Amino acid sequence: MSVKSILAIPFAKIVRKQVYKWANNPHKTQEKVFQYLVAEGCKTVFGKEHDFISINNYEDFKNRVPINDYEGLRPYIDRVVAGEENVLWKGKPLYFAKTSGTTSGAKYIPISKESMPTHIKAARNALLFYITETNDASFVDGKMIFLQGSPVLEDKNGMKLGRLSGIAAHYVPNYLLKNRLPSWETNCIEDWDTKVDKIVEETLPENMTVISGIPSWVQMYFERLIEKTGKTVSELFPNFNFFVYGGVNFEPYKNKFEALIGKKIDYVELYPASEGFIAYQDSQTEKGMLLQLNSGMFYEFIPANEFFEDNPTRISLKDVQLGVNYVIILNTSAGLWGYNIGDTVEFTSLQPYRIKVTGRIKHFISAFGEHVIGKEVEKALNDAIKGTDIRVSEFTVAPQVNPESGLPYHEWFIEFENEPENTEELATKIDASMQTQNIYYFDLIEGKILRPLIIRKVKKGGFHEYMKSIGKFGGQNKIPQLSDNRKIAEVLQGFLIK
Repeated sequence: MSVKSILAIPFAKIVRKQVYKWANNPHKTQEKVFQYLVAEGCKTVFGKEHDFISINNYEDFKNRVPINDYEGLRPYIDRVVAGEENVLWKGKPLYFAKTSGTTSGAKYIPISKESMPTHIKAARNALLFYITETNDASFVDGKMIFLQGSPVLEDKNGMKLGRLSGIAAHYVPNYLLKNRLPSWETNCIEDWDTKVDKIVEETLPENMTVISGIPSWVQMYFERLIEKTGKTVSELFPNFNFFVYGGVNFEPYKNKFEALIGKKIDYVELYPASEGFIAYQDSQTEKGMLLQLNSGMFYEFIPANEFFEDNPTRISLKDVQLGVNYVIILNTSAGLWGYNIGDTVEFTSLQPYRIKVTGRIKHFISAFGEHVIGKEVEKALNDAIKGTDIRVSEFTVAPQVNPESGLPYHEWFIEFENEPENTEELATKIDASMQTQNIYYFDLIEGKILRPLIIRKVKKGGFHEYMKSIGKFGGQNKIPQLSDNRKIAEVLQGFLIK
């Protein structure tokens, strides 16, 4: 073991103790963040227009600050992008994280000098918690890779613009620079196919110990490694023992990953968003991710089943309950106020506060009043393939409202790595789980409004071809696992097994 790995263990224990100090005083921690944000917000255009000076408590705040999505804050963000100071937060942002919106086109999410360090610290702490729990820091002596977007940044009126993962690439600690892969030159390659091939070339001879990224793209990297060598990932990298991921539910990928890797490994889940690093997995034995209460973000929550009502319930952390699906609302030290990032979460623990991501408030199916959400389709698929050799690469679900014959149904587009012997039997199992989880879906099936779901088999590599066809191949792009319309389904028709 190197000096670096030896010193990492006591350092990790110190950090863990510091984190649990605020995690075990959650309401006091959030109140402190709230007061800080409101005090700083008083000096901004947004704060003056919303009378921040008279805000004394959370009830005052709710009465003055509406729930906003990107379009709601866009007039202010456009002024910030144009170079104006003190609009949403003091001064100018350091960066804009550029994301692609489905309704707003390109989005420019501000990252300030106050918020940027919280992204980096949370990512670091996730690894330190793993070190503390396993009492093993040997991985810091090996090579680490995060499959990410290009770190090349544009200039925007004196501020830098790029993908969040590309911005974060500029903040790799000095003590890890020698451990980082791929090379800067490879990371800057825009074409994803070319980039993955180059990453394979660079990593093959190395002692890879940490691999991270969105599962669908890491899966592609693993497949290229195996294709080139004929060996499993664990044969190539025997010291690779845990995978770091974020952005999607990992369960549908787990069976395939373990087959590609060739052994069981640990997993560390992160919840990084351009708007803020919200949570990370702090334990291998507890469910959920530790909510970051001390990172310059004041959280609000709206029950998902009320979200589209005229006057939904809007609460702070102290009033949340276990087992309720909430839309998460952020107020941040980058100047996002009452901001709906579009994600839904559920609390798995209240001491400390841990959450799991359950889906997207816009990614649901309710074409017939069934109110199906991402968490339900993911669980149904996982229930159906559990204990079998079936492995799924990707999937998405859409309603078929106007079939050529018969009743409407939910159409599941699935790309299999290992196909089921009987697709109809698998569809029956998935449907049974859906009916158990969702009473509305059950009633629609029982009432002969819907017929049971139908599976369409997507050819191998079909989802990657689909993402290429819409210009979203590689990096941090993700496929929605369900939608209330046929936009994705119509394009996928061209990638089915006939």
